[in-house]
Amino acid sequence: MNEEIVSEQVRVIDIDGKQLGIMLINDALEIAEERGQDLVEIAPQAAPPVCKIIDYGKFKYEQQKREKLQKKNQAVSILKEIRLHPNTDVHDFEFKARHAMNFLEDGNKVKISVMFKGRQMAYKEQGEELLARFVEKVEDISKIESPLKMEGRNMNLILVPLKSKGKKKN
Repeated sequence: MNEEIVSEQVRVIDIDGKQLGIMLINDALEIAEERGQDLVEIAPQAAPPVCKIIDYGKFKYEQQKREKLQKKNQAVSILKEIRLHPNTDVHDFEFKARHAMNFLEDGNKVKISVMFKGRQMAYKEQGEELLARFVEKVEDISKIESPLKMEGRNMNLILVPLKSKGKKKN
């Protein structure tokens, strides 16, 4: 910006986007000063570098506004976890499945974990059956993002909602 530009010659662009041509840095700074604006280097890698005559404060403000708007409109997906055990009872299973459905309807990802303790590791097929039942229960509103995998003593599966509706309005 202004005196910080190190090139001797620059391509100058007006506020309206019209090219004023290639000129010496001193001439470009003079024109910007006459108009009460700043000379800002837009493309330093170009040969010669491209500079624009603009109000730098207003430019930074509008740039921050655009970034804020992009951040606001960005979809945030949260990973919720449901933990089960190989011998989880039917009522507990239904309860946790309902919670998973609510999470999926809110647009969140759901990680279902079957945790094995001690000798339960010998019955991995019970965990696989439990996860298969769980997937079957929520298959109308979700799909599998990452397939079944073992991580230590946990068997995991990640589900994502079919349509990302975003968060529910209360």
